[in-house]
Amino acid sequence: MSIKLGIPVIDDVIDIPTGKVVTYCVDPEVEGDVFLMQTLHENSEKCKCTLVITNMSPMVARNRFKEFGWNINFPIVDAYSGLVGDLSNEKYVVKDPSNAEELSKIVEDAIKENDLVAINSLSTMIDLCGERIVEYFKSWGKLATINNSVLVVNFVAWPYDEKIINAVKACSNAIVKIGGVHHRVIIGQYYGLVKVDWTEVKKKLILFKVIKPGGVRAYIPKILVTGPYNAGKTTFIHAISNKAVSVDRLGTTVALDHGYVEYKGFTIDIFGTPGQERFDPLLKMLGGEAFGVIVVVDSTKPEDFPRAKEMLEKTTKFGLPYVIAANKQDLPNALHPEEIRKRMSLPTNTPIISMSAINGEGVYDVLDALLKILLG
Repeated sequence: MSIKLGIPVIDDVIDIPTGKVVTYCVDPEVEGDVFLMQTLHENSEKCKCTLVITNMSPMVARNRFKEFGWNINFPIVDAYSGLVGDLSNEKYVVKDPSNAEELSKIVEDAIKENDLVAINSLSTMIDLCGERIVEYFKSWGKLATINNSVLVVNFVAWPYDEKIINAVKACSNAIVKIGGVHHRVIIGQYYGLVKVDWTEVKKKLILFKVIKPGGVRAYIPKILVTGPYNAGKTTFIHAISNKAVSVDRLGTTVALDHGYVEYKGFTIDIFGTPGQERFDPLLKMLGGEAFGVIVVVDSTKPEDFPRAKEMLEKTTKFGLPYVIAANKQDLPNALHPEEIRKRMSLPTNTPIISMSAINGEGVYDVLDALLKILLG
């Protein structure tokens, strides 16, 4: 048996075999508990799961899941109520969560009886019981291996002694780093695999957003859609977006189109430029801020290809990945993508994707092609 973490991009890279320990290593300024919750949600219908809670009541935990549109249908290990003197009706109860031996015994019982055990805060355990919890954590990992279970934990990397942090990392077969992008204040959040000890994985950090309901979504702040006048850029953006706004006059775009896309675990902001030459100064500015470029061409108008090539060169001068969207392929006089490649003198490895924006055919194939390049 293996599990998926339920996290975009990571699920495309690895499965988690049984007997492994996965740690979400979270920077203190980032709220990362949704990652663990999403992993439980992903697997709760597929295998026996339980959640060990140490820093909130069972009722609060269930409400947290509901905020994201998820219901808890698995037992809870209540290692919180005993701290505040509350009674608990949960399947597993730790009467004194500050007692490391009692806590460890209940966690061991949960590991023996479940396929996936998720601990919502290893950090709280350390705070309550001291650093000897790390030794118990090591023994839980060994028990998971014997029991063919998977142990997933959240560890907030407070400024503990370096020995504690290194010991937690050493006990983990895989580590997902969750942190913030700083510029005086946090301006973004990222995650990425920084350790996997059973296979080779290319390390890549992914920006993310947390959506309610929904959960963790990989985030691409800007994809630029450009191309000649009347190639179908606005139609493409509206076809692919959950929400889209255009500013036009007499049916012609006279300002930026903006689309918001939720697709395959991604949240993407798409911006479209007008095709007229007077807007070309925007191309260089927007290209410098974009993550990738989609160039829309009218497959029936080869006379516009030189203009498309010019716009492509202006937006990709920073080495941005790009794809060509060969629009209006539903029309009888549309040129084949390979003929478009030849006439635009494009490299053989440039993706040229057939589509009909007005019918919605192939529009997601265009996005898939760009995402494939962006994610390596």
